[in-house]
Amino acid sequence: MANPTRWVTDTKPGHSQWYIERFRTMAADGADLVGEARLVDAMVPRGARVLDAGCGPGRHAAYLHEVGHHVVGVDADADLIAAAEVDHPGPRYHVADLSELDLAALGEPDPFDAILVAGNVMVFLAPDTETEVLRRLRDHLGPDGFVVTGFHTDRELTLDRFDRAVSAAGLRIEHRFATWDLRAWHDEADFAVTVLRSASAVATRQGGDEDT
Repeated sequence: MANPTRWVTDTKPGHSQWYIERFRTMAADGADLVGEARLVDAMVPRGARVLDAGCGPGRHAAYLHEVGHHVVGVDADADLIAAAEVDHPGPRYHVADLSELDLAALGEPDPFDAILVAGNVMVFLAPDTETEVLRRLRDHLGPDGFVVTGFHTDRELTLDRFDRAVSAAGLRIEHRFATWDLRAWHDEADFAVTVLRSASAVATRQGGDEDT
């Protein structure tokens, strides 16, 4: 990993294990932990290829696998991936930094219909890697694939910085909401859920529509 993520530099020792146990406890208590994954499921056909980017201990990857999708989970934290493999078998998991993501080199050459980037993953990236991460994610999309990400906008990564990174990465904002349950976006919102598509794919689709 060329640049340690904020998950490494800005958290205390033992944070990963605390995070794993926290979600195990919440799951045992019956908490709803997969709202983000349900949104993705509603946006893709059954049997879609889905990348859970920054999958943590695997709760979203597991849900999407269980409802019939082909799921790959990646995370830079080997402890989280190990927990995902134990707690949520089924998806294929890889330890990988999103700023260096090359799934073809890991035996996953096929593009994805959807990429989920949940859990404040964008906020925990290494500083100044946002554009490269988004570019890498774009390069793993199929022709009409999308990225959906959500994060708190009152952290190091502001919405203005994110939007500039989106444009620089060759992506385009298709939708924005204030919550994962799709409440309307407003300027005072401190959380943003954004659906992105490749700028070139959007242009191609619009051009095709004009010809019909």
